[in-house]
Amino acid sequence: MPKAATRVGGEPQKTEPARLRFEQGTLVVEGPGSEDLASLPGIKLDARTGQLRAPAIWYRAIVEHLRQHKQAYVDEARDYEPARWRLQVEKTAFPHQVDALDAWWKAGGRGVVVLPTGTGKTHLANMAIERAGRPTLVVTPTLDLMNQWYDELSLAFGVESGLLGGGYFELKPITVTTYDSAYLHMDRVGNRFGLVVFDECHHLPGPTYGLAATCAIAPYRLGLTATPERADNAHVHLEALVGPIVYRREITQLKGDYLAEYRVTTLHAHLSDEERVRYEQARETYRRFVRESGISMSQPGGWARFLFMAFRSPEGREAFRAYREQRELALAAPAKLKLLAKLLDRHNGDRVLIFTHDNATVYTIARQFLVPVITHQTKTKERKDILLKFNSGHYPIVATSRVLNEGVNVPEANVAIVLSGSGSVREHVQRLGRVLRKSGDKEAILYEVVTRGTVEEFTSNRRRRHDAYDGTGEAQV
Repeated sequence: MPKAATRVGGEPQKTEPARLRFEQGTLVVEGPGSEDLASLPGIKLDARTGQLRAPAIWYRAIVEHLRQHKQAYVDEARDYEPARWRLQVEKTAFPHQVDALDAWWKAGGRGVVVLPTGTGKTHLANMAIERAGRPTLVVTPTLDLMNQWYDELSLAFGVESGLLGGGYFELKPITVTTYDSAYLHMDRVGNRFGLVVFDECHHLPGPTYGLAATCAIAPYRLGLTATPERADNAHVHLEALVGPIVYRREITQLKGDYLAEYRVTTLHAHLSDEERVRYEQARETYRRFVRESGISMSQPGGWARFLFMAFRSPEGREAFRAYREQRELALAAPAKLKLLAKLLDRHNGDRVLIFTHDNATVYTIARQFLVPVITHQTKTKERKDILLKFNSGHYPIVATSRVLNEGVNVPEANVAIVLSGSGSVREHVQRLGRVLRKSGDKEAILYEVVTRGTVEEFTSNRRRRHDAYDGTGEAQV
């Protein structure tokens, strides 16, 4: 990428112009009239160096301020030039993609677009790259997604894309990276790109990943996600890091035309009499300790306080063991596997994804039903081979824990069976999204298996707080 020429903005003045420099993820402003420069957006005096400095993310606001006030400046921060990107693949955009692109551009090329899985967020990003006409960095949550984007971008624009992560440090005008690599290297490369696309941008808020945004000068930013909301409410920081939500469509608005029609059905498993006694005893042991310790699990920090107190006494350790036992009985009840057997028999010939909350249950399923599994321990090549064989029909069933919640393209999947999961709305919507990609006239179905009379019923109610689950019901197998 050629080094950008020095740019001078504002009206000609007799005084020396201000100078903007990129330095380790920050923007340094130098020049006469320090009082005026100190009033620039985001600028603060760095007591260590005596320089006026701002996080690199303030680059656009500072440049716009200088231009509006007709202040002369020399831009030595930006190390890129406009790029005339042209999509090489003819592909008709869906109306929601066109509307989303227009909304993003009208918002100044900054903002978050919320679209369900399977509705073309990747092509929307390609359209935004072409519209912005700037060197672009695409940030993804996993190495698998990084490789998928690498293939997609190289094909879409007919250029070889760069890779930053997974053992690669190859910067090109279009580069793909991961959040892990972006926050580690953005202090060095944050002035090389005019557009940053944050895929699955709900990962971005936070003290570490957030550096991928604050250490970049990119004036254009696009966030893509199906579920921006986070349980810790950190999604409120997305507006400062990327921009506001500029366009949003939900599953219910796009099903039929752009997503598969679908049904969601809740099935109930039941504990045996012996399991019920064990469950109630374990739960009472756990709850009694929490109550006597004055811990409120519904309050922020409640879980951390429980862990802290649990390992300070024999009673606490017994309470933690009881917590684990009652949770295991609820999430991995043997009756669930009996229900699973019936469901697999019912959907013989369909393409089925089985989701669990833990690896132990996944491996139990693998042994009992002789199906391939994907967990965080699965090697990249093995995972790719399993997914290719699943999409081709060679493997009709794949079981997984949580690693396929996002970032995997399995358009032929039409049945999802959730044996266990967290209370996260995002996780549940992502799992539904795995079977919603349009493929002919398929109808998708998601089964949620819940153990009756356990805390899992409360967990199920929490994660179903999304309009994608309106009107869903219970059924018998």
